[in-house]
Amino acid sequence: MAKKGDWVRIHRVVLKADQRTAKIPDDTQKCDLEMWTKGFLQADAEIGDEVTVITASNREEHGKLIEVDPYYTHSYGKFVPEIVQIDKQLREIMDFGGDK
Repeated sequence: MAKKGDWVRIHRVVLKADQRTAKIPDDTQKCDLEMWTKGFLQADAEIGDEVTVITASNREEHGKLIEVDPYYTHSYGKFVPEIVQIDKQLREIMDFGGDK
């Protein structure tokens, strides 16, 4: 259960595909325009409930509650051993702190 004041992420379909303008590419016209945003929950709720939030920029938005305490999960990818070798070679070439 999410409590009033919790930092949450919501989702909402802003426009259905058939409501979108014809002035956008065909592949885009076939997709709903969706919004995901984060904000402070304005009333206690469960995941899946329709809720209202106040965003960090003080806008009021509404949508389906999808996550409580959202955080970033991206990375720069898996370890690449070649990068370590490149770093060693670069340091040798530049000779940091050396006499050369």
